[in-house]
Amino acid sequence: MKKFLTTAAAVAIAASAASAQDVTLRIQTHYASEHPSGVLAAQFADDVQVMSGGEISIEMFYSSSVVATTETFDAAINGILDCDMTGGAYQTGKNPAFQFVGDIMGGYDTPWQQISWLYYGGGYDAAQELYNAQGMQLIGWWLYGQESLSSSKPIAGPDDLKGWKFRSPPGLETEIFTEMGATPIVMDFTEIFTALETGIIDGADASGLYNNVGLGLYDIVKHATYPGFHSMPSDHLACNQAVWEGLSEQHRRIIDTAMQKLTLHTALSNEKKNAEAAAELTAAGVTLYDWSPKDRADFRKAAQTAWDGWAAKTPEAAALVASHREYLTALGLIAE
Repeated sequence: MKKFLTTAAAVAIAASAASAQDVTLRIQTHYASEHPSGVLAAQFADDVQVMSGGEISIEMFYSSSVVATTETFDAAINGILDCDMTGGAYQTGKNPAFQFVGDIMGGYDTPWQQISWLYYGGGYDAAQELYNAQGMQLIGWWLYGQESLSSSKPIAGPDDLKGWKFRSPPGLETEIFTEMGATPIVMDFTEIFTALETGIIDGADASGLYNNVGLGLYDIVKHATYPGFHSMPSDHLACNQAVWEGLSEQHRRIIDTAMQKLTLHTALSNEKKNAEAAAELTAAGVTLYDWSPKDRADFRKAAQTAWDGWAAKTPEAAALVASHREYLTALGLIAE
């Protein structure tokens, strides 16, 4: 009987210890649950829960349902949420350096190159200093690849940018395209269709080719860049640093592994969708322009001029620009 009680007590203690390790993470994404990226985020949450044997539960909030998208990072810092699945580019107001973990305009040609900077180019450590200074921990990226420019007129190379009026997001992109002779016009995403239809703008930087088809842009305009060259936004998973450090090493490894799967499938699925969209658009009479290596190099040169302006704003921005430039040189994308 004594032996039985001892065994039962041991089981109870083990069960109590296991339950003490259970954790629920509250994570917000700006994507809707039915959006392809929202579906992938749900798979990430399921992977974490299954691999942890149910010890980690993820409460995913879609469509920025708790706080506004731009406020997600602060909500994680302040404990309203545990983690942020939006993107670093929303935080340039805190430090301009966040531009270079959010969208390295004119930098890498493929998502694989950009991801490799994070894991094999010293990027993870460089970026982590920026996040840790805000009380946050960068876990990883999920990015869908280069965005395409849509246009009512040919956009075959740098010369076609001169005087080209297009919808642009604010910030670094406007500086780069102005340097190239274009006329960027900052406007809300929802205004693009009407602005193209009425001729207020000649083109738009909206999203990737597949998403632009969904927006109906090629019902109006018949030219686009593909694959793109100018913008490749990276969304992130960033968690409250104290919350992250409070997890066991096993739990951190599980989340990191699930995040790397999300990264892979985000890039793979969008590459497939964009290729299918390119085939359909070509058949429908839309002209797609793949800029030559020289034209891409010209754009990258103009981008670096703008990078240097941002690098001068803070030491953290300077460090990240230097890190990207060193890695792009190692990859042969820029000359020494």
